[in-house]
Amino acid sequence: MYERKIIPNLNCGLDLIGEVLYGKWKIRLLWFIDQGHQRPSELQRKIPDATRRVLNIQLKELEDHELITKKIYPVVPPKVEYSLTELGKSVIPIILQLGIWGDQNETHLRTVILKRLNAESEMLRVEE
Repeated sequence: MYERKIIPNLNCGLDLIGEVLYGKWKIRLLWFIDQGHQRPSELQRKIPDATRRVLNIQLKELEDHELITKKIYPVVPPKVEYSLTELGKSVIPIILQLGIWGDQNETHLRTVILKRLNAESEMLRVEE
């Protein structure tokens, strides 16, 4: 199990947001749960690049931070559904605005990201 080596800095709102939303898939998980995709298998289909293990870890962290709740139905096989808490619902408009910003700057962002990735892959080739 992962053990944190550095105590997080929680001195301002940005530090707190980073602690709660840091994770490659957390923002997408919140978005998809808000869109009605509540079962783990649905979320896995919406984010096929993520492993089931990583999704489960990040769902657990979102649950621990009280952004989502998990309901387990007493059936065989067990049925699990996630839903947003009021706190989780309050972050959705912010995620929407981030998505709009990303769409408005898509060309520039794609260019700089690909430029960096190409530079990193070139450095790896030189090291070989």
